[in-house]
Amino acid sequence: MNPKQLPMPVRIVLALVVVGALIYVVFRTLNVSDNGDLTASGSIEATIVNISPELAGKVVAVDVEEGTLVAMNDPLLHLDPSLLTAQRDIAAAQVDSANAALASAQTKYDQTLQAALSTQELSRAKDWRLSAPDEFNQPAWYFEQAEQISAAQLEVDNAKIALDDSLKNLDQVIADLKNAEYINAEKKITEARAAFLVADTVKVQAENAAQGGGLQDAAYDYYNIKLDELNAAQKDFNALTDTKAEDDVQYARGQVVVAQQRYDAAYTRLLSLQTGAQSPAVVSAQAALDQAQTAVQQAKANLISIDTQITKLDVFAVMDGVILTRNVEPGEFVQPGAVALTMADITDLTITVYVPEDRYGKISMGQTADVRVDSFPDLTFTATVIHVADQAEFTPRNVQTVEGRSATFYAIKLKVQDPDGKLKIGMPADVVFK
Repeated sequence: MNPKQLPMPVRIVLALVVVGALIYVVFRTLNVSDNGDLTASGSIEATIVNISPELAGKVVAVDVEEGTLVAMNDPLLHLDPSLLTAQRDIAAAQVDSANAALASAQTKYDQTLQAALSTQELSRAKDWRLSAPDEFNQPAWYFEQAEQISAAQLEVDNAKIALDDSLKNLDQVIADLKNAEYINAEKKITEARAAFLVADTVKVQAENAAQGGGLQDAAYDYYNIKLDELNAAQKDFNALTDTKAEDDVQYARGQVVVAQQRYDAAYTRLLSLQTGAQSPAVVSAQAALDQAQTAVQQAKANLISIDTQITKLDVFAVMDGVILTRNVEPGEFVQPGAVALTMADITDLTITVYVPEDRYGKISMGQTADVRVDSFPDLTFTATVIHVADQAEFTPRNVQTVEGRSATFYAIKLKVQDPDGKLKIGMPADVVFK
């Protein structure tokens, strides 16, 4: 039956029984001697560490058994290295390949730069000999290369914007319904010219034939037909000249041509200024060199990563202590974080006991106590208080009376001196506070 289904009086009685039993257990561990010394019971404790591999793999060897004493950094178990060893060989080969590619890129960069600098010397000598246009107040060599390149690049950008704007304007002019007839006539004359040029070529070839006859007559007829079409297209086009539509279209086309010429000239000048270390060939070689250097760094980082993983195939003791449990055997496959071994530091033994609230004030940090265990009834071990709890345990829910306050307990932790190593973890012990 679920306790929540019991009547309230029964549930209260059960709760009191549980609390009473808990208090009884604690009081069994604590007594007051005839001379007033406080006595409590507990068990010997130690720092326990779970040993787990950081990598997954097959266990090839375990160097310790349960109960083995080990020192810090002693080997405990080993994982199969074959897979990572093969990966390391590949990574090492990639490092060699990347270094070779870097050497090649460096050589190409040096050669390209040397050739570009030679070309730059010739260009500089030419600038010294040539005078600037009359509109310039400074000679051609006056401004530094970087300044000239920056100005030339700005002009290229502006020329590209102007070219795009002129193309958009031409499209808008052509799309205007008022100019549709002119555009159609312009299209027809362009097509008629193309057809006439073909017909003229055919006529010339027929005239050069060894025996003309019907071949020449057919060629002349084809020629005359295309000539008539050209004249008709030209007549229709001429009829539309001296109109606003013609002016608008021709001006828009002229703007495109000028903008294109401006862009081409600006770009050509930019290329002429990009000499020496600023030349496109050197910039491209520098980019290839940077890429090769990055590839070397990545290959080395990958090799370092694999070497780091290889070092984690061997698991070592993290402190001096004793092996408590061994959970793996050679041939087993372990996962990262799986507890393979547990060990304890038996040189740092402690014991935790509980004292009631009315005796709590008599315990202080650094206070000494005697510890006795059943296994060595004639021996007394020394312990020192190293921690006094700030919060009570085993406290009833509502503490309103003196009797209730006496059921409030505090944990006291002591460090036990055991120079001969006689005490073992889990041994029950009695503590007498002096």
